[in-house]
Amino acid sequence: MSDTTLEALLKRDRAIVVVALITLTVASWLYILWLASSMPMGGTIPATDGTAMGSAMSMDGMDMPMDMPMNGEGGSTMAIAGGGLPWSLATFGYAFVMWAVMMVAMMVPSATPMILLYARVGRQAAQQGKPFAATGFFAGGYLVAWTLFALAAVFGQWLLDHALLLTPTLSSASRVLSAAVLVAAGLFQWTPLKDRCLTQCQSPLVFIQSHGGFRRQPGAAFGLGIRHGLYCVGCCWALMALLFVGGVMNVLWIAAIAIFVLAEKVVPGGRLLSRLAGAALVVVGLWQLAAVV
Repeated sequence: MSDTTLEALLKRDRAIVVVALITLTVASWLYILWLASSMPMGGTIPATDGTAMGSAMSMDGMDMPMDMPMNGEGGSTMAIAGGGLPWSLATFGYAFVMWAVMMVAMMVPSATPMILLYARVGRQAAQQGKPFAATGFFAGGYLVAWTLFALAAVFGQWLLDHALLLTPTLSSASRVLSAAVLVAAGLFQWTPLKDRCLTQCQSPLVFIQSHGGFRRQPGAAFGLGIRHGLYCVGCCWALMALLFVGGVMNVLWIAAIAIFVLAEKVVPGGRLLSRLAGAALVVVGLWQLAAVV
């Protein structure tokens, strides 16, 4: 194979990575939009046939899930919503898929610079006859880290639901809870842990060099991706908790958090942006708390 042909294939490989990232992100956002549009009452989850599984009713001024309808096979399926009804295994499964896809939609754009850097250096290494593990292993490790976070988020949702602290729109039903989440997220923006994790996310090349460099073995590349993903989880977990304030299925709220996460990592002075946002969150949280008192 000539050098020209090899170079053309490698450039095409980079294009494949870009297309794959765009496709994954767009597909995830389309799923979120479909899910949100299929929940007209705010408290149901779409069935596989596109119908709404569950409905909501008003009870003492609070929206509560009304029923646990049967699917076509005769089995019960519960709406993923607030109200404190028992969760079935299917409910956990639907909630997990919802959170996992949401994390992909929100985090892949901010991880793209790191993944493209890995692909570019990998292309250069292949041209020199010293190829690295495929970029997919690194990206896969990153997504696994956020999938684990999605699992934790499902249990958090279950606990809040069990305590009757979620509305059918999967937002906080308590001003005290909303205030606590806002203040906690705001204070976290000022912590050393936030600083350390954000630094690792802002400088892709520095991160890779400080963790042993690029990897030739698939397992090592996968592990490096998981490590990078865990730093991102450490950086953004408090911001993700804000989904319970604005509504887990509030598409505009999801998009706003995703845009802010991206801005923190790529905008010069992102650390200042984080602290300003943190201060604003604390102020809003205290205002919410004062309204209760």
